[in-house]
Amino acid sequence: MPRITAGTVAEHHARQRRALLDAARSILASTGVAPTMSEVGRRAGLARSSVYQYFASPEELLEGIVADVFPEWARSVLERVAAASTPGDRVWAYIEANIDLFDSAEQAVARALSRIVDPQVLMPPMKAFHVQLQIPLRQALEDLGEHEPEAVAEHIDAIILQASRAIRGDGAPSGPEARAQALARVRRMLSGYLQLPTPDPVPPVT
Repeated sequence: MPRITAGTVAEHHARQRRALLDAARSILASTGVAPTMSEVGRRAGLARSSVYQYFASPEELLEGIVADVFPEWARSVLERVAAASTPGDRVWAYIEANIDLFDSAEQAVARALSRIVDPQVLMPPMKAFHVQLQIPLRQALEDLGEHEPEAVAEHIDAIILQASRAIRGDGAPSGPEARAQALARVRRMLSGYLQLPTPDPVPPVT
C-alpha cells in the first residue's frame, strides 16, 4: 500500500488526483496534444498503474481536466470583478481579467481541449462558464445605466477577443508591453462610457 502523506486517506487521494490533473494540464499547455497515462504519471511522480486508480482511461482524464479548468477560470475572473467597487470598475475588471486569461498559458490548454475533447463533453461546461461570467457583467452594465446590457455585453466580449488576438496573434508582438498597449487602446475607447479616468498613452511596441 502506498505511503499516505496526508492527514486522511481521502485527503491523500484528493492530493494525488490534484497532482495528476495539474500534470496533465501542464503537458497539454506545452505540447497541445492529449497526454498519455504514462506521461501524466511521470510528471506527477506516480506509477502508470496508480494513474488508473483515479482515471479509468485517457478519455476520463480529459473529462476530469474539463471539469476542473472551467470553474477555476471562472473564479479567476469573478473574484476580480467582485473586488471592484463601481459599476465601471467592475466592467473594466471583467475586461482586464479575461484578457489576462487569454494571454496566459491557460489559453494553450483551452486550444488543446477544443481539438482533442469530444464536443459533447466540452460544450456544456464551456456554455456554463460563459453564462456564469455574463451574470456579473450584465449586472454591472445595468448598474451603469445601460438599457441594453445583453447586447453591450456581447460587444465587450468581442472587444476582449480582438484585444487578445492583438497580443497573441500571428505576427503580433507579445509580452507585457503588447498587453499594456492593447489594454490602453480598450481603455481609451471605453473610459468615457465606463466613467473611468483615461490612462496615459502607452508607446507603440516596436
